[in-house]
Amino acid sequence: MVSGRDAHGRGAADETDGGTGRNIELSYFDGDVVGPLRGLLLDYGHGLGGRVLTRRRATALHDYFQSPLITHTYDAIIRAEQLYSMVAAPIIVGTKHIGVLYAARRSRHDQLDAALDAVTDEARAVEQQLTVSEVLGTLRTDEDEHELASWRARVQQSHARLRSLADAVSDETVRRQMLEIAADLAGDAPGDDVPVHLTPREQDVLSLLGAGLSNPAIAERLGIGLHTVKGYVKSLLHKLDATTRFEAVVNARRVRLIP
Repeated sequence: MVSGRDAHGRGAADETDGGTGRNIELSYFDGDVVGPLRGLLLDYGHGLGGRVLTRRRATALHDYFQSPLITHTYDAIIRAEQLYSMVAAPIIVGTKHIGVLYAARRSRHDQLDAALDAVTDEARAVEQQLTVSEVLGTLRTDEDEHELASWRARVQQSHARLRSLADAVSDETVRRQMLEIAADLAGDAPGDDVPVHLTPREQDVLSLLGAGLSNPAIAERLGIGLHTVKGYVKSLLHKLDATTRFEAVVNARRVRLIP
């Protein structure tokens, strides 16, 4: 979620149901996660995420641990991540809670208005892209939703691995076939009708962004410098008309550049 002691970071949570009540699963992170946050199931109504969902509006906490606004069920986990100030906004389509967007810092930050506005605006952008017919028209059982999420994660990982392996293959025919398979996983075969045209390396970086990797992890996976990765991310934001990495991934999936 956060990279660096005083760095900004973002995370996203999807609402699930474990059978005994609704939960929030932390599933996407923009930045490094140093503690046990990834995949964590939060009880609905607890912590900052639970508050913004029940109140249906964004909230900022200058000091997470001293705030009287939330239950402190997850203080140990937040402390392990060394987080301090945090903002969160709900994602709601129609009457259905879809998820929560978070942003956090590892130091006290009294001026959170700009961060709160940014996260709220990003949540609204995500809501606009998730149409009511797409969400409410495809409701599934809780078990189906869990299986679908697991399948989607495997497809995303396979897509990223295929592109990484193709980069190391010297046989051009085999390499081209691997890239075509990766494109099929994203839902579209490569062609001139793709609305956004990326270089092969931009596509590699985008695939790893979609799999939830941080910039340092992408640099290590592709064997390139961190500064180079940041350059590719900047180019992707421009080409995908996005202001954040999360929005870039959402836009890329909408046009079937990644699964």
